[in-house]
Amino acid sequence: MEVFLKSVSALSDETRVLLLRFIDTYGESCVCDLQASLSMIQSRLSRHLKILKEAGFLRVERKGTWAYYSIRSPLDRFRSEALAEIRCMPIELPPLKKLSETGECKL
Repeated sequence: MEVFLKSVSALSDETRVLLLRFIDTYGESCVCDLQASLSMIQSRLSRHLKILKEAGFLRVERKGTWAYYSIRSPLDRFRSEALAEIRCMPIELPPLKKLSETGECKL
């Protein structure tokens, strides 16, 4: 039950819903790419990503000094259906800024 409650709680924040939609749309993303694309400070972004990871929505892969986040696969039925609902929401996403590929990432 604890994991379910964490999942429900994670979805109760607009920023986390935006993050899920962004990562679902653009795929695996480095923290520096998310920070630049969403104009968020790193500490706030990391807090939201941690909550989504602990709630079972995201996985993280470390590549050198960078952390890349993606939608966890497979998702259970609840998380899968929650993500399907988020895909239907009229959320305007900013374009993806790939600082990690251009060498501009300073994290």
